[in-house]
Parts: sequence; structure tokens; C-alpha cells
Amino acid sequence: MTAAHLYDGLRTPFGRYSGGLSGIRPDDLGAHVLRTLAERNDLDPGTVDEVVFGAANQAGEDNRNVARMAALLAGWPTSVPGTTVNRLCGSSMDAAMSGSRLIETGDAATVVVGGVESMSRAPWVMPKPAKGFPAGNETLHSTTLGWRLVNPAMPAAWTVPLGESTEILAGRYGIGRAEQDAFAARSHRLTARAWADGFYDDHVIPVPGTDLVRDESLRPETTVETLATLRPSFRPDGTVTAGNASPLNDGASALLLGDEALADRLGRAPLARIAGRGAAGVDPDVFGIGPVRAAELALRRAGIAWGDVGVVELNEAFAAQSLACLADWKDLGPEIVNVNGGAIALGHPLGASGARVINQLAREMRRRGSRWGLAALCIGVGQGLAVVLEAQ
Repeated sequence: MTAAHLYDGLRTPFGRYSGGLSGIRPDDLGAHVLRTLAERNDLDPGTVDEVVFGAANQAGEDNRNVARMAALLAGWPTSVPGTTVNRLCGSSMDAAMSGSRLIETGDAATVVVGGVESMSRAPWVMPKPAKGFPAGNETLHSTTLGWRLVNPAMPAAWTVPLGESTEILAGRYGIGRAEQDAFAARSHRLTARAWADGFYDDHVIPVPGTDLVRDESLRPETTVETLATLRPSFRPDGTVTAGNASPLNDGASALLLGDEALADRLGRAPLARIAGRGAAGVDPDVFGIGPVRAAELALRRAGIAWGDVGVVELNEAFAAQSLACLADWKDLGPEIVNVNGGAIALGHPLGASGARVINQLAREMRRRGSRWGLAALCIGVGQGLAVVLEAQ
């Protein structure tokens, strides 16, 4: 089989909910990262065999196959096909996994993958009434995040809010408020340092029509002491707060994947080879530990062990969720995890996050000369994904 390689990746800054990117449609955000990725790699879009994008919402302006819409809006030839996948928070990692399989099987030579989410612009939805001319009131449901229009056959224990699920994990693993706040403060501290050191400068691109040049949720002044003043968000006596959880965000990301021959066309070696993939399911009420088994599957399929891994990118949906995964990964040193910050500070625009962690992983592996790295994230409704990269 042909090896699948990562050649380049980029993303927009991640904007806050109702913040700097809220005036931009998600299909336009997607078009922008596609257009920029092709331009900066001197890539003829007509040579792209497939565009695979992830999006978690798809209920508003990201409807009707946002991958295809973004490619058309980017001015790419109509001959370039596009498909959109939805694995909620893991959507763009799923897109990368699917794109790499296309290359490995020989069905494609060049694939652009990524994802987009505008949580600010996610619409309210209202189901059609069971009969015409209903006498009572109808309810609008927010599609920004979490469960809505729940099937009554679904066990109620599985449909708890994501924050309540995280409280369950915190209790099960004995993860206290102070530990979570310390993890969150570390995320802001490392993200601020990485921005100051220029780590993000070559792959975070501004969006025309906006003033945003850096991730908008970053708060460099964050300390454990300031986080300790925040009230619990889900239980009166709980530990999960707005400060030790990822925020609501807008943004887009894209990766250029290709076979070995693409290196000759681009005139440079790839960043990394996609060496292993893993997907796993867990009970929905403890969705946050989904990455544990997914990572173990990806490592086994890559033929390596935790001791071989030099860098890990774990999407920080919640501090307690991340700490629970680290507790189960007993052979992993936490000092190599999210060394340039994570989603608590960077933001988590659902459909764009998976490609963000893969690209960030590849760049940090190259920076420190690590041969192997792993990217992973948890997914609502109880799933996890992981990808192993080998530096090239």
C-alpha cells in the first residue's frame, strides 16, 4: 500500500463565541483555509482528488456538504469532489483518517482535509409539529453544543450535559478542583509562551475582513488563584467551571495530505507519515475517556509503544477529562503533552479541532526532532479518535 503523508497544515485564529469571527459564515471560513493552503503550496487545485471536511453542526450555513461548498467558494474547479463527515468533536480528525485511507489504498494521490465550525452562528431549530395548526407553543432548540431533540428511547443517564459527564469522571478518578484549575492555568501559560516564541506564526492565518490575528480565548494572565474564584457550572458543589473547560469558538483548519510522489511536485519532504489510526467507543456518560483505547489502538497499529512517543497532542475538552485520560495512560509522561498549550486556552471550534491537533503535533515533532507522536481527542456521545504520526 502507498504511504499517506502530511505535507502542510494551517488554520484560522480561533475566535470566541460572538467574537472576532462571528461575522464570517462557516462555508467562507472553510473556503479561506482551502484557498490559502493551495496558494502557499503552489498547488494546482485541479490536481486535488478529494476534499474531506468535518463539521459537527451542519444545521445552518454549514449545511448541504460544507466541504463541497467551501471548495466552490474557494474558486476551485467544479471537477474537485468534496464530502463532509460528522463525528462531532472528532470530525476533522475523522476527515484526516478517511483522507489517509484514500491515499493508502491508491484511490487518491492528493487529498485536502480539515474542518470548520461557527458555534456563534449555529442556528436555533424547531421540529415540525406532529399535526397541522398546533394549539400550543413550540420550542426553539440551540444547536451550538450538546444534546437536542433527544430520542425518548435513549437512556436518560447517557444524555446528561457534557459538563455533568465530566463531573462524573472527576468523581470516578478523584480529580479535584485544584488539580483541574492547575491544568487549565498551564494551558494558558504554555499557549501564551508558544505565541510569544513564534510557534504559531507560520500556520495560523488571519481571516480577511476581521482584526483577529491570535486565538481570542487565550488569557495570558490566568492563574490558579483567579480560576479558583469561578463558580461551578454544572453542580452547586461541583468542580467543573468555565475556566477549566474549553470555550465555545469559531474557526477552520486544513491539512494537505498526499502520497510520496507529491514530495517531488512540491519540491520538499513531508512533515510526517500517518502511521496509525484508532477509533473507540465508551459509555456516553463518560465520553471523556474515549481517547484512552483509541490511542492504544493507534499505537498498536503503528507498531510502537508509549515509550517511543516523543510528543502528544490531546484535545482539552475539559481539564478533568484530560486528566482522566492521562491517569489511564500510566506509561505516558505528562510533560510531553500539549507543550504549546491546548484547547482550554486555544479554543475548541468542534469541527476544526482534530486537524488542529494533528498539524500542531507534526510541527512540534519536527521542532524537537521526535520520530513518533500521537494526537487524540474525545467525542460527545462516547467516542475517541487517535492518530500516530512518524516524522519524515
